[in-house]
Amino acid sequence: MTDAVSNSSPTAVLFDIDGTLVDSNYLHVESWAHAFADVGANDVPAWRIHRAIGQDSAKLLDSLLGSRAAELGDRAKELHSQYYKQLADRLRPLDGAQDLLREVHSRGRTIVLATSAPEDELDILTGILDVDEAIHATTNSDDVETAKPDPSIVEVALDKAGVSASDAIFVGDSVWDCIAASRAGVRTVGLLSGGFSSAELLSAGAIAIYDDPAALLRELSLSPLA
Repeated sequence: MTDAVSNSSPTAVLFDIDGTLVDSNYLHVESWAHAFADVGANDVPAWRIHRAIGQDSAKLLDSLLGSRAAELGDRAKELHSQYYKQLADRLRPLDGAQDLLREVHSRGRTIVLATSAPEDELDILTGILDVDEAIHATTNSDDVETAKPDPSIVEVALDKAGVSASDAIFVGDSVWDCIAASRAGVRTVGLLSGGFSSAELLSAGAIAIYDDPAALLRELSLSPLA
């Protein structure tokens, strides 16, 4: 664990889902890779796809397809969704994710799942987590026009939690999570389970780093969530 700063106790904890609570990032990479191949963009390497996972889909398509995004983007996005749903039976909660949510809830924190996933994908993810009793509210793509790193989804989550930015902590796995939360004025805890490095997450604004939900749960009483 890397801890950069310690501040007051939060009353709400906002959790990203993909790569943070559910082991889904690499299935997204696989789905996008198939989608790009199907639309003729065979030159997009998987590692670049991974680096773009977690940000707004329009920004992802622009960064990966460049000038071809206008022509191929909509169809690629549709195919990604189809392939991802076909892979849904391979989705699993990350180690400790369910227990972490239950424990944070038991300590009186308000939990909001702050994601811009489409509602149908969100239903799959929350079904896999199966801890509805611990979750106060969720967000989805219908709540905002632009997803991370734009701060809008974090601001919606704050509104649903009924707290100010200073009273919340965001837990995420990507640089896009950290940037979005920082822009909203929310402190961020980073997890390595999404494939970004400690240095990258800290540089993007994270105040503490843990390997995965299980590691955060083990050190919860000493973490910024305490």
